[in-house]
Formats: sequence, structure tokens, C-alpha cells
Amino acid sequence: MLNPIFHKFQYGQHIISLETGLIARQATSSVLINMDDTVVLVTIVEKESSTPTDKNFIPLSVNYQERTYAAGRIPGGFFRREGRPSENEILIARLIDRPIRPLFNKGFSNEIQIIATVLSLNPEVNPDLVAIIGTSTALTLSNIPFQGPIGIARIGLVNNEYVLNPSTTAIKSSELDLIISATNESVVMIESKSNMLSEKKILNAIKFGFEKQKTLIKNILIFVKKHKIIKNYKTHSLYEYDQVLYSTIKKIIEIPIKNIFFKSKKNEKIEKLNTLKCNLLKILKNKELIFEDVIIENIYVDILKKTIRKKILKEKVRTDGRSKKSIRKISIKTGLLPRVHGSALFTRGNTQALVSITLGTSRDAQNIDELIGDRTDNFLFHYNFPPYSVGEIGVIGSPKRREIGHGKLAKRSLLSVMPKINKFPYTIRVVSEITESDGSSSMASVCGASLALMNAGVPIKSGIAGIAMGLIKEKNKYIILSDIIGEEDFFGDMDFKISGNYIGITALQMDIKINGINQKIIEETLYQAKEARLKILKKMDESISIPKKEISIYAPRIYTIKINPEKIKDVIGKGGSIIRMLTEETGTTIEIEDNGMIKISSAFQEKAIHAIRRIKEITAEIIVGKIYPGKVIRIVDFGAFVSIGIGKEGLVHISQIDKNHVEKVSDHLHLNQIVQVKVLELDKQGRLRLSIKAANNDI
Repeated sequence: MLNPIFHKFQYGQHIISLETGLIARQATSSVLINMDDTVVLVTIVEKESSTPTDKNFIPLSVNYQERTYAAGRIPGGFFRREGRPSENEILIARLIDRPIRPLFNKGFSNEIQIIATVLSLNPEVNPDLVAIIGTSTALTLSNIPFQGPIGIARIGLVNNEYVLNPSTTAIKSSELDLIISATNESVVMIESKSNMLSEKKILNAIKFGFEKQKTLIKNILIFVKKHKIIKNYKTHSLYEYDQVLYSTIKKIIEIPIKNIFFKSKKNEKIEKLNTLKCNLLKILKNKELIFEDVIIENIYVDILKKTIRKKILKEKVRTDGRSKKSIRKISIKTGLLPRVHGSALFTRGNTQALVSITLGTSRDAQNIDELIGDRTDNFLFHYNFPPYSVGEIGVIGSPKRREIGHGKLAKRSLLSVMPKINKFPYTIRVVSEITESDGSSSMASVCGASLALMNAGVPIKSGIAGIAMGLIKEKNKYIILSDIIGEEDFFGDMDFKISGNYIGITALQMDIKINGINQKIIEETLYQAKEARLKILKKMDESISIPKKEISIYAPRIYTIKINPEKIKDVIGKGGSIIRMLTEETGTTIEIEDNGMIKISSAFQEKAIHAIRRIKEITAEIIVGKIYPGKVIRIVDFGAFVSIGIGKEGLVHISQIDKNHVEKVSDHLHLNQIVQVKVLELDKQGRLRLSIKAANNDI
């Protein structure tokens, strides 16, 4: 018999219900969560590890999947069923993964799979928050060693007021879209896009969200307390190091590690570390301390991290010799790719992004079919991370989750300065090729994209720079690092990416590896990042500070003309005959919108101008009493039909051909003859009555 456990509560303007014991009972834990009719099923399955695994990596996989029936729709495509994950599903899966990953207890290495499935959708309630709430609840129910639950809040800024969990409609007019996830004590994840907001406004939003999300944590714990079966769940044993082996390895490698990391260049470090590891294995073998390679690797990495962290915290010196606020040397080149529409090479230390811009027409825009609704995207940002960028050999294929996530962050950083489509009617594609990588490649992509857009003549409001901030923290002692390199990301506790301009912040993404950081650290990081961001912007300004006045000669020229929507049918013609004739005659691409806006694109200005002139002729109003040149297109017994423009023709009655009596029309007119005609009448049906006789009298 089914015995579901149920809990209902208010969260901001929404009613949330949590339910377990009804669906997916064979999973380790499952939760059905309903937030104002947006319903998500979250399941967790744990598989116990039978062999030693990498202690420094949690074998966690998170899948988020949207079912189109949730929105009352049938999938498109030939098979009429859901296929591989969409970009949006991948991004939300990452959004679920990032706040929970640092909260699993150290030493826990069982495999975990989390699947969040959207079963019902209220278009005004974004399912991403619902999925994260469900995941936090299911993890807490599961009795897996997890330092949660966590809460989640989306914060908007509308009319200078902070709004908790705004609807999908309200967020469109918001100056801010910030997601914060936290425990009761500390923040574990932040992600946001904003319209150049100050550090103070962002901090106030974080504080607002941090307090509001505690309501979720409180109610999740109430729900879990109702679930009495939890007492029967198994206990977990956490992996611990062999202390004899640990102390032996520490004595062997601790001092060499300091010498390698603080006295060697990057390329030398890899070679020296490999030699150190080989020597370690030989010494352990001579001491007859034989353990599985994965256990030795775990201890080796743990000592490596602790040794580097301790030295940086104690001596305030980084592995590459910089101070905590120093930025690596920056080099910039723009316009280095001759045939692309805009390009820039941005190099910061050993991180390098080659960014190119392609300008296209509205036909190149991406039509996105999402569960919340269809939309058209005229700004595309793609990030590629080839294996050669880190000196490795790898498989080349479709973009991975990391590439999609980094591309989305870079795009979000630039949105607030991009021109509106009615001001700059182009589809813009940005591609960032990471040609070298040593940390912060997504932020290098932001800087490179900003420079390349200006080089392409895209009228962005300002340049945008990005910086990645790091943290090393032991108890109450910590150091914040500007412009972190790859090894500082690996050894450190935080990767806080911040982008913006001289005015304020446009995007944030904070991920941590410990169980949270306080708001004091977040505040210090934001202001230290501002100092770094302004330095980078000044360096970028030295290369290019405003967009070029003209776009590339290889880019299409797009011109717009507005006509009366009632005239659209005249431009299109019967069966599209007129517009086909126009495109062939002028060699342009013509796109017509329902509101009467017409876009003409061509690589040659004179062709576009010719097309505009012809469209004006077609849509011009016929004035009664005015004389027009015309061409005889058909002769009948009672007169002749004369065309006075594309799609416009009228009858010249036999009595209106000549002042003298006309017996036979063909005696006076012939096909394709050019004549002057005067408009005598335009009736309600749009039919024209013309006169050659009257036109000749007036000339």
C-alpha cells in the first residue's frame, strides 16, 4: 500500500509542496515537488563502490530532462520524441551540480546519479529552481553524507526593488537575474546576469537572497523529519588514509614540491612532477609499502594541495611569484584574420583566446524550441576548448558540458551592452577558440569578444572585461587571489568569475570546493575584482576603445525600410511573384516582417539602394489626377490595360485613348508600348481608371 509523505508551505509568492513515497520507490530516494503547477520528479540512486577510487573526485552525475508533455506539446522532428539533451537542459544540469558537489563529506566515494524530470510546467514558473529544491530535498532524505540541505533563490531587481523568485515574464524587465544557493551558514553558489549594476547593489541582492532561501531549508528539514523511514537507512563508512603510508609519502615529497612549484616555470613543473612521482614509487617499493596506485595518487594529490596552500597562506606568495592582486601580462591584437568580419587575439599569461565575429541576416538567427516557449536568438556565442590548448591529445567532437557552460557565461557577460536588433539588424555570431589555457579561459573569451565586436563595427555600448578570482581558506585565515591560473584553481577553494565595465557588473559565476563562504569574503572578492577589471579595461582601451564606424567590406550590408503593412501583399505579389522578381533583378536578400519592416541585405550598397527604390515604387500611393509613365500589357476590344508600376495596372477605355474617335484599339496601341496615362479614378476595390487622352491634353 502506498504511504506518501506530504508537506506544503509558502515560499515568497509561490506555494510549494513536497511529496515522497508515491513515485519511484525503488530509487535510493525520490521527491515529487510542485511549485505552482510546475512539477519536477527528482530521483537519486547510490551505488556503493567496491574498489578504491579517486578520493579527490566525487563520482556524481546529474541529468536534467524536460518532457514536452509537461507543456502540453508533442516534440518536433521525425521521431516525435525527446532526443539528446538540449543546451538549456545541459546548463540546468550544471546549475544543479555546482552547489551540491562541494557538500559531500570528504572520503565519500560512492557513485551517485541524480535525475530531475520536468513533468508539468506553469510557463511563469521556471523549472530550474524547482529542480534544485527537489535535489536538495532528495539528498537530505537519502541519508547520503551530505552537508545540506541547501536553499535556492532567484533575485530580480524591478523598479529598484529586489524581488524574490520573479516570474518568467517579470524577469524580462528586471535589471538583475541572480541565483544564489546556500546553507544556513554560508553561500555555496552564485550565478547572475545584470545590467551594469554596482558592487553594492549586487551585494545587497546576495544578502537578500541568502536570508530568503533559509525558508526553504527550514521546510526541507520539517519534511525530512516527517519521513520516519530514514531511521532504517544504511550508515556510510568514509574512506581514510593509511597514516603510515601518508606520513612516509609526506616526508619524501613535501620539500621537493615547494621547490618545483615556487622555483620552476610551468613547462618544467610537469616534467619535474612526473620524475618526483616515479621516484616516490621506487622508494615505497624499497620500503615494501605496496598499495594500489589510486590510493598513492590520492595521498600524493592531498599532500600536494596542502603543501602549496600552506605556503601561499603563510608567505603570501603565489606559485608564479605574483602578489595576491597582480594580473598576468596582457597582450592584444585586433583584426588579425583578414576575411572574417571582426577578430581579436587576447592573451593573458598562458591563457589565450582567438575570437572571431560573423555578421549575418535574420535568416541566420537561431530558432530555439524550449519548454517555456519558442524564441529567436540573434546573438550566438560559441566557446571551443581544443586539447592542444593544454598540450594534450584528445578526441574532437561535439561541445561538452563545460564548453556550453563557459560559452553561456561569456554571452551573459556581453548581453547588457549589445545593440538592439532594431538599431543594428544583424545576427551576430561570436566564436572563441581557446588556443592556450592556464586558467580563466572563459573570462579571456569575454575580453576577446568585446575587442572583436568593436573591431567588427558592432555598436556595443562599452567594452567588457572578465576576471577570475580565487580563494585559499583554512579555518579563519584566507587569501583572495586575482586572475587565478590553472593550478590555483586546482589547489584553491573558489572560482569566482566576474565581468563588467567601468560602470558595473554584467555577470557573475561563483563555484566553491568547500562547504560555503561568508558574505565578508564575497564582498572583499567583488571589490578586489573591480580593481582588476578596471586595469584590464584600460589595457583593452589602448588597443581599441570604441567600435569601428564601418563594418567589414566582407560583411553583408543590411538596410531597412518601413512600409504600410497593408502594402505587404503588393511587395510579395501573387504566389510570391513580385518578391522573386525583385531579388533576381537586384541580387539582394529581402525579408519582410508582419509589421511592415523590410530588411534588404547585400554585399554591395548600390544593389541594396536599387532594391529600396523599387520597393518604394511598388508601395507608393497612387494619386488621382497625377500623370504616370506606363506600359501596355494587354489589349482588348473595349480598351487596353496599362501597368504603371509593379503590381499596379488599370484600364484605359477605348474612349480615353485619343481625342478623336477610335474604331480599333490595336490601330493606336501595341503591346509593351510606353505611354503617359493620367489617373482618373481609384475605386474602393483598388481598381484604376486611366486616360491617355487626358494625359496628352495636360502635357
